[in-house]
Amino acid sequence: MVKILVIDDDATMRLLVTLVLRKQGYEVVQAKNGEEGLALAQEIIPALIICDWMMPKMDGLQVCQAIKSDPKFSATFFILLTAREEVADRIQGLDTGADEFLSKPIESTELQSRVRAGLRLYQLNQKLQKLATDLQQQKQLLEAELAEAAAYVQSLLPAPQEGKISIRSYFLPSTQLGGDFFYYDWIKTADQSLLRFYFLDVSGHGLRAALLSVSIRNFLQLSSLQERNINLENPSAVLNLLNDNFSMEAHGGQYFTIFYGTYNPQTQELTYANGGHPPGILICPTENTPLSLTATGIPVGFMPGFKFEMKSQIIPEASKLYVFSDGIYEMVDSSTGKPWGLKNFTAMVENFSQDPQVQLEDLIEKIRQETRIQTFDDDCAIIEFKFSHAD
Repeated sequence: MVKILVIDDDATMRLLVTLVLRKQGYEVVQAKNGEEGLALAQEIIPALIICDWMMPKMDGLQVCQAIKSDPKFSATFFILLTAREEVADRIQGLDTGADEFLSKPIESTELQSRVRAGLRLYQLNQKLQKLATDLQQQKQLLEAELAEAAAYVQSLLPAPQEGKISIRSYFLPSTQLGGDFFYYDWIKTADQSLLRFYFLDVSGHGLRAALLSVSIRNFLQLSSLQERNINLENPSAVLNLLNDNFSMEAHGGQYFTIFYGTYNPQTQELTYANGGHPPGILICPTENTPLSLTATGIPVGFMPGFKFEMKSQIIPEASKLYVFSDGIYEMVDSSTGKPWGLKNFTAMVENFSQDPQVQLEDLIEKIRQETRIQTFDDDCAIIEFKFSHAD
């Protein structure tokens, strides 16, 4: 049964209101002053409160303010009972939080009408609060599931590698589940082993992007490519195959960029193809400036039948190669309001590469400080390859 709390220091007024409302089937609880009314409100959590404005010690405005400041009563409808007719008084009551006014002397039909209207709003607020609670629970459930999905994707990333070719990486996911993924492994042939690596970035965010990213990863497994009789040493052939199998039309308008390469330790030659991905940055001791490893290519899935270009680069001793996602440099510098950009990132990578003690996460933190941003809007990931050919 709906509970209504009547607060009034006038016993006759309390009795009159109570009798009228009980005839309508409501459960009515009475309080003879503001302090008692607040105590009862905490106990019964009424759907509606009718409170006299003028009372000793604690008046109706003070009661209203106390009620409206307590989240437990966020849906409770509050009616001020008053003989005041001035507009300024009504404004004061509304500013305090009152939902409605009831003028003295009370007319029973008006009392019933305002109570019915107030209870309709109370029930609507109750439904809205339940809906908000349900939505919050669904949001928390979805966030938990997305966190699990993100953790799964990260679990597929390769471990660091030491040796003549040392590899380390850093992955900082954005607040949304994204489509960045990278991997490296070794191709075993009859007379040699080649390092194979790729970095892909699926368009968009959310579960769809992550699922497509994992699908591409599964497609690029050595066993999967070998079944298709693809020359694993030919990056452009791999990108051509991806383009044939992951068209935008067949995947809901989604596309992805990819940098795919193989490295031969015996010849020190890197061959690579680029499908619309940021260029690799090669830091060579024999060069005064970083080399940008670019190749003609569009995002995979854009154009059926497109043929990707393959390029090669000799990697000198003690060189470092950086492959990364565009989320690491495509942000607005908060200090200037302008895009930060690849040029600034390349210069920072060049400086960073000179110190063997710093970690990739230090580079990310330096970018955050340089651009004065707190969080990245996109996934932020980078791989560093350090080549040491000497025994």
